[in-house]
Amino acid sequence: MSSSAKLGEHVFSQVEKINSELFTLTYGAIVMQMLRDYEDVNEVNRQLDRMGYNIGVRLIDEFLARSGVGRCHDLKDTAELISKVGFKLFLGITCTVANWSADEKNFSLLLDENPLAEFVELPTTPVVSGSAPPSKALLYSNVLCGVLRGALEMVQLSVECKFVKDVLRGDDTTEIRVEFKEYLADEVPVGDE
Repeated sequence: MSSSAKLGEHVFSQVEKINSELFTLTYGAIVMQMLRDYEDVNEVNRQLDRMGYNIGVRLIDEFLARSGVGRCHDLKDTAELISKVGFKLFLGITCTVANWSADEKNFSLLLDENPLAEFVELPTTPVVSGSAPPSKALLYSNVLCGVLRGALEMVQLSVECKFVKDVLRGDDTTEIRVEFKEYLADEVPVGDE
């Protein structure tokens, strides 16, 4: 077991747990309500990403406080901590880091299980008459991409995240592709000198 995996297990054992079924069903209710409210699957995808981004911006503080990790040396260290500690701490799972690009700026997170997708079957008929069936375009767990973007931005890493594969859409695995864009400059807020 790698040191990151051990850290993930230790941190997970220390954190207060909530009922995963309640969490999953609540998230599902939010997604369904968004489908009814926005009537456009692409807009729901954007809103889920935005919601996740706002969560990630706040979640990074808890991650750093609970895990006690310092600054990562490179993107590989960051990916390892996300997959073994971050996912374990907040979702109770670990994922696999794979498919590194040749320049080591892009990687995939492979989720063997996705707690957000438990008990989920995407509707094959439109939720609102006249709209497309969600099963074709809905990125049901897109909130995870937003969380990753928001959290990494708070530690000065600008990334893009997107679902490449999703078992809910018939793929054999769930894969989130993370693409490094740039290091962000540390900026001191106005008046905080």
